[in-house]
Amino acid sequence: MNEALAIHQASVQDVPTIAAQRRAMFQAMGCTDAAVLDAVQAASAQWTLRKMEAGEYRGWLVAAPSGERVAGAGLWLREKCSSRRNISGRQAYVMNLYTESGHRRRGLARRLMGTVLAWCRQNGYAEITLHASDAGRPLYESLGFKPTAEMRLRTEG
Repeated sequence: MNEALAIHQASVQDVPTIAAQRRAMFQAMGCTDAAVLDAVQAASAQWTLRKMEAGEYRGWLVAAPSGERVAGAGLWLREKCSSRRNISGRQAYVMNLYTESGHRRRGLARRLMGTVLAWCRQNGYAEITLHASDAGRPLYESLGFKPTAEMRLRTEG
């Protein structure tokens, strides 16, 4: 793996990159509707900016020596009602893990996840959740993530 690729914490100036990577992530998972992808990118940029400004989103980007952002990952820091396994209710939700196609299979996603998990441990987030794509599932399983009994109902579209 190329050590010249450096991970840095994202700032509000990186919101357009985070939103573009989120769009690319959905495209890589098979979404081909440009209007939907455009809407996701625009809404994601607004949401991410609000959450960053509120201290509820942390992101990390991998920069190539050229400055190009070639991979990224994020954490939505949220609070749920306490439960027997999570008295504090603090939960970190991993999202936006994405690597540009030309930089895949080099360990960048694993490095990003290592950074994310270390941050969670250092900051007292004992509960970490995510939704896995088929391509991402082996990485998450290798890091100890387990499937849960979560269920979902969509009431519209």
